[in-house]
Amino acid sequence: MQSKNDRVKKIIAILKKEYPDAGPRLRFSNPLELLIAGILAAQCTDDKVNEVTETLFKKYRTANDYANADLDELMNEIYSTGTFRRKAEAIKECCKAIVVEYKGDVPNTMEDLVSLPGVGRKTANMVLADAFGVQGIIMDTHVIRLSQRIGLSDKKMPDKIEKDLLEIVPKKDMAIFSHLLAFHGRKICLARRPKCDHCKINKLCDYYKQV
Repeated sequence: MQSKNDRVKKIIAILKKEYPDAGPRLRFSNPLELLIAGILAAQCTDDKVNEVTETLFKKYRTANDYANADLDELMNEIYSTGTFRRKAEAIKECCKAIVVEYKGDVPNTMEDLVSLPGVGRKTANMVLADAFGVQGIIMDTHVIRLSQRIGLSDKKMPDKIEKDLLEIVPKKDMAIFSHLLAFHGRKICLARRPKCDHCKINKLCDYYKQV
């Protein structure tokens, strides 16, 4: 029986061929834009976030711009992403902290990022990996679901699953591993009716062996 480490390496190799364009789906050109997009992406599709930020990023270019934004105006601009009041307040408070604590620059460590209002580990890992090139596991719903189905973790809590993955995914591949699982989760390993017979990694999957 092969180890989880070996299985992960094979999964990465197969999915890299299957999804050569795998990578961030949120559009951004700097760490601040990705951070804002990450906050907006909570309970919202990446496509909808990209639609909103196309206009938003032209108006707000610095952390100071967001910190000084009119709350009602900002809420109206991000309305279609859902929970717009909470997100607008989080964006303003987050950017105020960036201005005061980090002179307007988005910090590049996990500890500093998660200290910002509205920023959890998922968004922090995404910013670190995709904007700063610091490897980490981006724990979105697809990564959680596929890790459990494949049999890479038997945990239920995202932080515990992340800990399991950190032990078996090669450090250099952590970000791309996250994106590959997300792409595969959207196309094949669906939440309700996974297309197991069309899955390129089904022979490496515990769930497939049981169906």
